[in-house]
Amino acid sequence: MMELVTGYGVENRISAGRIDHDLWPLEEIDLKKARFPCCLVWTPLPVVSWLAPFIGHVGICREDGAIINFSGSNFINVDNFAFGAAARYLQLDREQCCFPTTLVEHACNQRCKHAEYGTAISWDEALQSSGRHFEHKSYNLFTCNCHSFVAHCLNRLCYEGSMDWNMVNVAALILFKGQWADGLSILKSFFPFILVVCLGVAMVGWQFLIGLFSFSLLLILWFLIGTYCIKRL
Repeated sequence: MMELVTGYGVENRISAGRIDHDLWPLEEIDLKKARFPCCLVWTPLPVVSWLAPFIGHVGICREDGAIINFSGSNFINVDNFAFGAAARYLQLDREQCCFPTTLVEHACNQRCKHAEYGTAISWDEALQSSGRHFEHKSYNLFTCNCHSFVAHCLNRLCYEGSMDWNMVNVAALILFKGQWADGLSILKSFFPFILVVCLGVAMVGWQFLIGLFSFSLLLILWFLIGTYCIKRL
């Protein structure tokens, strides 16, 4: 069960019947202590990433830097990143989030949709609410996975004014904008894939590359079709 936490980035006070809050300064990213305040984090998956290195496990971090990730049916992992240390990370800007206390105080242009989906008055509260929602979800690599959880958090935050976060654009965000933690992370992410390719070509021939490319293409098509064509995924 996900632990209940207070929002570290919000100073709440009641004044004239409303709640005001300021964004609390974040600590520096600490790779050794695995602290990534308000970041998306990514790490390769065993076996799957050996065949398709663009696929991995993703999580989202609280304001204190602790990693939260959906890593199994009805299970939210807190401060314990499944499948190893974060290899890539991307720090997000809380100024791009919408933290309304009432319907008229939305900073985004999607007030009704955001209110219906579920809002939060702080970064940590959004992650906590999404965690409670996914504690009742069954994990599925293809339809309800760690990317789905992160997308749910970003939609609750209405990050960058968007309510259209999903598995595909979350994966693209960390893939194209994320930065590597260190050189060892690059090696950990690509060495198994290179080894598999070399062994496959040596044992099977160039046909192995065709098969591997077809496998990767089918995975990409499945996620695209499942996300944008199949409703209620």
